[in-house]
Amino acid sequence: NTATTVLVAPIAHRVAVDLGVAPAPLLMTVAIAASTAFATPIASPVNTLVLNAGGYRFGDFFRVGVALQLLLLLATLAAERTALNFVQTLSATATLSAQYANAVADTDCKILDTRKTLPGLRLAQKYAVSCGGCENHRLGLFDAFLIKENHINACDGIQNAINEARFLNPDLKVEVEVENMQELQTAIDAGADRVLLDNFDIDQIRQAVALCNGKVISEASGNITLDNINAVAKTGVDFISTGALTKDIKAIDLSMRFD
Repeated sequence: NTATTVLVAPIAHRVAVDLGVAPAPLLMTVAIAASTAFATPIASPVNTLVLNAGGYRFGDFFRVGVALQLLLLLATLAAERTALNFVQTLSATATLSAQYANAVADTDCKILDTRKTLPGLRLAQKYAVSCGGCENHRLGLFDAFLIKENHINACDGIQNAINEARFLNPDLKVEVEVENMQELQTAIDAGADRVLLDNFDIDQIRQAVALCNGKVISEASGNITLDNINAVAKTGVDFISTGALTKDIKAIDLSMRFD
């Protein structure tokens, strides 16, 4: 059930890290939370106040559980809105990612995110995607080549574009976006490590997978939805990438109340 998961609140997590103890999970039934690693700017000015109020110093050990949850409450009061903003957005990202991952759970296909992330939250959202059970594609322009239509036109062909990429950095993998079977064959012959099948329909993806035949990694993208992703995955394609995981999200509606 994607609506029932474990949340470790970000500030409590940071306090626990500072003290060298493992945070006790706080069970919630709202959404998959993925904000644990991205709260340092929030937590830093709050931790000292909270620790002093609790009689602890950095480096002290204390029993995880009741004590940690007390720190959680105190810290959260000091940074409630900002912390909830992180949790709401990243929980939405992780929850949607879990829905996509579950939709292809009966196949060997893996779901990838893209660079279409909210400004300033790329690392956080990509972490959330992985929490939801999907995988990360490129983080930026530095960790792999993705040769698209503009690059192909600028280099006067797929072969030239791949050659240029290999010259610039022979250690990076090269992926080529193709729009038809002819381009796919050219990319395979030119030695691409991976091909992105852009807006191929189900029959075309199936033909493309057969043509790749293990010689190159295949990735489908474009017009991917929860309604059709299982059918796409069952074509035998290795990966499916979709920007929906990080841009088509609706923040989880959360609030904080103490009884």
